[in-house]
Amino acid sequence: MKKISEKLASKLEKELVALEAMRDEDIDLSDAPEETDWSAAERGKFYRPVKEQVTLRLDADVLHWFKQSGKGYQTRINAALRRFVEADDRNAR
Repeated sequence: MKKISEKLASKLEKELVALEAMRDEDIDLSDAPEETDWSAAERGKFYRPVKEQVTLRLDADVLHWFKQSGKGYQTRINAALRRFVEADDRNAR
C-alpha cells in the first residue's frame, strides 16, 4: 500500500472530523445520490473475498486439465467451484 503523506493524512483527518460533526441532513450528497436500485450491480467488481489456503487432493487428470492452460490454474479451479456453488444455490430456492 502506498504511504500517505502526513500533510495529506492530517487534512483528511480534519475533513473526517468535520464531516462526523455534521448532521446527516446537512451533508450535500447532490454529486453522489443514494443508490436504491441494485438490480444491475455486478457481484465481485470491487469486493474480493478473503482467500483461505487449503490442501486439496484432486484427481491427477483434473489437475492436469486446469494446469494445461498455464498460469492461473488455481484461480480457474476456484471459479469453477464458485459456478458450481452458485448454480446449486439457485437450485435450492
